[in-house]
Amino acid sequence: GGQQTMIGTSIGIALYPGDSEEGEDLVRAADTALYRAKEAGRGTFRFFEAQMDVRLQERRMLERDLRQALAAEQLKVHYQPLADCGGGGMVGFEALVRWNHPERGFISPAQFIPLAEECGLIMPLGAWVLRRACADAATWPDDKLVAVNLSPAQFRHADLAKEILAVLRETGLPPHRLELEVTESLLIDDPDRVLSTLMVLKEAGVRISLDDFGTGYSSLSYLQRFPFDKIKIDRSFVSPMEKNADSMSIIRAVIALGKSLRIKITAEGVETEAQLGLLQQEQCDLVQGYLLGKPMAKADLGKMLAAA
Repeated sequence: GGQQTMIGTSIGIALYPGDSEEGEDLVRAADTALYRAKEAGRGTFRFFEAQMDVRLQERRMLERDLRQALAAEQLKVHYQPLADCGGGGMVGFEALVRWNHPERGFISPAQFIPLAEECGLIMPLGAWVLRRACADAATWPDDKLVAVNLSPAQFRHADLAKEILAVLRETGLPPHRLELEVTESLLIDDPDRVLSTLMVLKEAGVRISLDDFGTGYSSLSYLQRFPFDKIKIDRSFVSPMEKNADSMSIIRAVIALGKSLRIKITAEGVETEAQLGLLQQEQCDLVQGYLLGKPMAKADLGKMLAAA
């Protein structure tokens, strides 16, 4: 019809008889190699290796265990303190999901969150974390907020805003005490759809925070188009700030940008008194990191909330 179509391909290769002498096993080996080709960024090829099969089997077992853990509520939500940079007072907590596998022990979110996104579990997992965090936060003092991360995959759901507002009604948490953290990568895929979802939430009173600012496809136009209440400076800038002048300059520039746009700035990954002191000198708004407190279970929040 006069239209051009660009086609790409990824290829997985298995060899007879080295990889197998059976047709079904050869196809399975080629499929495993294809998965590795896609994992490597697509548009490439991979030959089957026995080690690939071992890794794929481990991934399938982890996916099965994650499904069971979600169904049996083996996952836990922990909370990391978020503090005022100047006075040190606690303003709220970030909700972080944790998985202590009964046989494998602690499994990093960096391992199971991407898996949940790939296998379609991110929607039920994200909904469970949001509901649990809002229900817990509803029992805290009225001036304490809870921050919850949203995956880009969750924004593909047409009714995301409606579901979030329904959770707030169910748990009784006022919208202004919920802060949703989104990443820059989310804004690239479908900015108009994301904007409309964020605007619905913003108008309802929910706070919106831009996470990991400066590490992705940063564009100042995002700050102009999207209703952000807060920008989070990534820990990769905070960690070297004491010895790296460039990191310090970037932090100083982001804080100045936030002040001019009337957007609060949070520095995450604060681990030393020296880092905190430098951030206080620059009049950063909020800080988060091991210096203020590690992620903790709901049962351990009592003393901190009482002191706050």
